Amino acid sequence: MADLGDATFVNLATFRRDGREVRTPVWVAPDGERLIVWTNIHSGKVKRLRNGSRVRLAACDVRGKLRGDWIEGRGRVLEDPAERDRALDALFRKYGWQMQLSRMGGTVSGRWKQRGAIEITLEAIS
Repeated sequence: MADLGDATFVNLATFRRDGREVRTPVWVAPDGERLIVWTNIHSGKVKRLRNGSRVRLAACDVRGKLRGDWIEGRGRVLEDPAERDRALDALFRKYGWQMQLSRMGGTVSGRWKQRGAIEITLEAIS
């Protein structure tokens, strides 16, 4: 998990109902035994996670080009405001001024209220 938590970007793969994979490069931050992704709560990845929790993650660049191996995990959308606040704190610790800039832009555009967190738990490798 440390490698993924330290990566600037990870490719988050979520799955459609028919099993097709959809990949999206995202920021990710470690928070204890889980990883956190901040996203629009109306995004496709959130809709797909509400239908099934399976995810795959791999370190990547900003365009999604893989820089590591895929790791299986489970994702869930954080609904509780206290959980979302804790998740947001993890992202601010990692991304600092970039998250501040993101919050400022989102607040000005009115989109910040549409943001939410995804918690990812990696599956144990046997």
